[in-house]
Amino acid sequence: MPQNREAIDTIKGYYYQFDYFILKLLEEKNKDTYIYLEGIEDIDIEDIDSKKAIQCKYYDKTEYQHSVIKKPIIEMFKHYSENKQRNFQYYIYGHYKCGQEKLPDNFNIEFLKKNFLTYKKDNIKHKVFEELNISDAEIEKFKGKLKINISADSYEQQEKRIKTLIRKIYNCDDELSQYYYSNALAIVKLIATNSNIQKRKITPNQFVTMLKNNKEKVFNSLYIHKQGIEKYCRLIKKTYFSTLNISPYERFFLIECDQFISDEEIKGLVYQISKKWCNISKRNDKPYCPYILLYGVTESRLKKIKTNIQLERHNFIDGYDFKDADFCVQSLIRQADKENKIEFKIVNNIKELDKSIKQIDKTKEVYEFYLEKSFYQSKIDKCVEIKITSTLDVENMI
Repeated sequence: MPQNREAIDTIKGYYYQFDYFILKLLEEKNKDTYIYLEGIEDIDIEDIDSKKAIQCKYYDKTEYQHSVIKKPIIEMFKHYSENKQRNFQYYIYGHYKCGQEKLPDNFNIEFLKKNFLTYKKDNIKHKVFEELNISDAEIEKFKGKLKINISADSYEQQEKRIKTLIRKIYNCDDELSQYYYSNALAIVKLIATNSNIQKRKITPNQFVTMLKNNKEKVFNSLYIHKQGIEKYCRLIKKTYFSTLNISPYERFFLIECDQFISDEEIKGLVYQISKKWCNISKRNDKPYCPYILLYGVTESRLKKIKTNIQLERHNFIDGYDFKDADFCVQSLIRQADKENKIEFKIVNNIKELDKSIKQIDKTKEVYEFYLEKSFYQSKIDKCVEIKITSTLDVENMI
């Protein structure tokens, strides 16, 4: 159990750092300033005149002790000793359960030397300032460049500040701010995992533009962990699948099937998609029905599922018109209407999907529901990639 709590605390610490990175990008007044993730410190802010190195920590279950921030201050001090001529600023930013009163608001250099620049290792006392041959005058200069905030926002307060800024920047409501926030996390995740430090920097202008341009790229595992799968599904549904006036577009639902879903559950999902996204009534002069691709299902299993659907008197097509026929794209993309009563179209594989999309000259939308990573490289603009934890999540989204 202790190991599990430690793991959870570590993950929460990473989220807190990611959120702080997002917050700095949204708050920065100079929109062309470069902000780094995992540069000199956890977060670096670089403009024309100076560079800020920020150590960001989250200890909501830990009482503040000087020793907790001693190591990062020593590392900052060493960095300062090697870069005296450059205008670096050093920041300690963190949240602690209690004990903040132990750190005076205005401590002197003797306090700094005793509590932060001196340590013991193997019973040997080390005075970093003496080992680096740094004078009191230089220590005073370093102190002037060091800012310590051990009363930073809580995890929840910081996230709330981010969403408030998002609502202001994008003029959106609470629900849509969750959408942008998730995309922000996805962008930060990509930045954080790049081994090239030059790829781990971004300006506020670039970041805000990426969020705007990636509006159709959906949520990821970071958001699911933070908000929970039920809330995530509700938000996906509201964002994409709650419209009352459905346009007669050609919609493709690409669904990755996990190892746990049964044939009956797959059929139920197909019927649910058809019920919501098919309209071939006599009153509709622009009839439509959905295309459905079941990714990860073997040919033999797909044949069995289609056979059972046929036995249950549901009318569908799959691009094969007779026994031993080759796939015919024109057969699959033909218009569903009140006469042929086509309720949905089953796409057998990615190759047939590409052929169909290429031949259709109407407005097209692709919704890809994937488990671990995207399995389809779309060639159209409207392609929404939606992370799921299980195939049955789709039922709660559409």
